[in-house]
Amino acid sequence: MRKKHLESCQLCARNCKVNRVIGELGVCGQTSEIVVARAALHMWEEPCISGDAGSGTVFFSGCNIGCVFCQNQNIATGLAGKKIAIERLADIFSELEEKGANNINLVTPTHYVPQIVDAINQAKKKGIKIPFVYNTGCYENVETIKMLDGLIDIYLPDMKYKSEAMSQRYSHTRDYFQVATKALREMISQVGMPIIEEESGIMQRGVIVRHLLLPEGLEDSKNVVRYLYDTYHDSIYISLMNQYTPLPQVKEYPEINRKVTEKEYDELVDFAIELGVENGFIQEGETATESFIPEFNLEGV
Repeated sequence: MRKKHLESCQLCARNCKVNRVIGELGVCGQTSEIVVARAALHMWEEPCISGDAGSGTVFFSGCNIGCVFCQNQNIATGLAGKKIAIERLADIFSELEEKGANNINLVTPTHYVPQIVDAINQAKKKGIKIPFVYNTGCYENVETIKMLDGLIDIYLPDMKYKSEAMSQRYSHTRDYFQVATKALREMISQVGMPIIEEESGIMQRGVIVRHLLLPEGLEDSKNVVRYLYDTYHDSIYISLMNQYTPLPQVKEYPEINRKVTEKEYDELVDFAIELGVENGFIQEGETATESFIPEFNLEGV
């Protein structure tokens, strides 16, 4: 493990510079010890990620963004999870492959990147073959993404907002868009054009950018989609999500204390189609439900 990255931590754009090796906590709420809340086959990702067998999803505890509407609040705030060694993390990757996972899906991994690098290298030495997916809120420094070059096959970042006002109100960071777009550029430079296996329909390489539509956020969502398509066209996939679930903590934010309407989501999808987006994913039916939130019960840890 590259301790220097954790002794004055600047893995994300919060740039806390705390010494996590001696137990200091930054915004992510974690020391240098890896904490994992769940490692299991997950069926609710994009079809080219989950497929029929499922994505081997590892949910890390802690978060460097802290969105007020987070659906995984128990792990984001560090209330769930078990401390494990780097060697155990590498073994978890192999165990998920043995269970038939299409890939290893690293969820909220930013604050553990140095440890993850070591674990991936160990797993590869042991012969792991399936792709690694980096599933992130995208608020991280470019230097952090560069550490993953050659190790990550698929990047699955959010692009949450373009609006500074929205990113400040809901994620306590006014520079989210500037940071996320730089990180995204590095991700795309590493993995290039999407490659989806024709027979299985499973992605082997590439970038899928996720965007969650928020209540009253339609215009900003259009701005995000416009930026992504104007900048990258068909070199990325864009995944438009309507699964926003208003949990109890958003009562202090009345404008987002409701589900997204079908009309709002349809308008966003139509906008993307009119722009020319072809490489895209949409969600159909009733997805705004707490059933989409897995149990963080240490399964597979």
